[in-house]
Amino acid sequence: MLTNHPPTEQMQALDAAHHMHPFTKGQELGAKGARVITRADGVFVWDSEGEQILDAMAGLWCVNIGYGRHELASVAERQMRELPYYNTFFQTTHPPVVALAARLAEIAPEGFNQVFFNGSGSDANDTNLRLARHYWATLGKPQKTVVIARKNAYHGSTMAAASLGGMKPMHAQGGLPIADIVHIDQPYWYGEGGESDPEAFGLERARLLEAKILELGADRVAAFIAEPIQGAGGVIIPAESYWPEIQRICKEHNILLIADEVITGYGRTGEWFACESMNIDADIMTTAKGLSSGYIPIGASLYHDRVAEVLATTELAHGYTYSGHPVACAVALENLRIIDEEGMIPRVRDDIAPYLASRWATLGDHALIGETRSRGLLGALELSPNPATRAPFAGERGAAGAIVRDHCLSHGLMMRAVGDTMIVSPPLVISHSEIDLLVERARQGLDDALASLHTAGLL
Repeated sequence: MLTNHPPTEQMQALDAAHHMHPFTKGQELGAKGARVITRADGVFVWDSEGEQILDAMAGLWCVNIGYGRHELASVAERQMRELPYYNTFFQTTHPPVVALAARLAEIAPEGFNQVFFNGSGSDANDTNLRLARHYWATLGKPQKTVVIARKNAYHGSTMAAASLGGMKPMHAQGGLPIADIVHIDQPYWYGEGGESDPEAFGLERARLLEAKILELGADRVAAFIAEPIQGAGGVIIPAESYWPEIQRICKEHNILLIADEVITGYGRTGEWFACESMNIDADIMTTAKGLSSGYIPIGASLYHDRVAEVLATTELAHGYTYSGHPVACAVALENLRIIDEEGMIPRVRDDIAPYLASRWATLGDHALIGETRSRGLLGALELSPNPATRAPFAGERGAAGAIVRDHCLSHGLMMRAVGDTMIVSPPLVISHSEIDLLVERARQGLDDALASLHTAGLL
């Protein structure tokens, strides 16, 4: 057992007494006791009882370069000693924010030369909502305020970002969604496509955007926002037909396309951004997470020249105290250097993502698996008691997924359950042998869960 911290029970009691956790029922967690993570290295974390866990979620989709990179700590220390903080208001700037903005313009798709820094992906999507509306107002079209998003999408947890997201449990708290945000159905073939051809289904779902624009009136619609691959919704990978049709619709009806790259950005799909790997011509990109590999909070909204040049004609009445924080910018720069110089992106594209895809697919023969899918270092397993028919489990949706998740964790694998879909998003540095271990532990968890699901009467 590790000894450089108080006993587990003491930390759990203090946590229950004083710490409000996100997306958690506080009373239930207080009774159970939170798992206390005390250290990490590479793709593994350890809890306060000394148990090793393979973190197949890279924290929250973010620890792209893996844990334990002391270079980032050293850069943060140097920056704190030199300039720990200064703002970018009042016509001022500083070297780290200048350097990071320039570096992002270098690695972003062609035409993305302006960056607005935020503290997180939620902040970035708040920014994008405001500035998309401001863009149209600047062009003399203030009535273009409506933003169309997708059901079951996740764009953050602030009032605006949670409204843009399409998750009903989030909308049930706090009077969401806010005005002029509407949602269309998602391109979820496995769960909603039935027996239809996947490519035909992709076109059908894309054309829901056009139908909604025509219903509302194109003169009222400012933008469409979507994740290239829906992450928290269950790693939903649209058919190849989907994004080209979305782009056609946005261009023909003169609305902005906002690509939420918070999860997919900075190498996860085998390019710097999924917009490159999936040929998406966006106007605005939302980024965060992998920008610093989660080592420090930072987000960045990237604006194409065709948008930025309009915004530059007016005073931008928008900003945050920590926009472009010098320490966060310095850490992000070092993170991008490591990703680039260590060749992580071509390794993901040419080696580790294909290997994950091949090994992940082997789980498709399990009695509980209706579908396996992956793209880059994102993967999903669809659970079903009858894979041939894709039948749902008895009982409440998500109960089976929670059982599988807990059994995987008992075998030292952190894999997330989204309803009855199991998802992974491992660090970009994961090795072949660690992927083998991930799949082995997933199979062990599934095997144990099969018996538990039978006992619980869910099959």
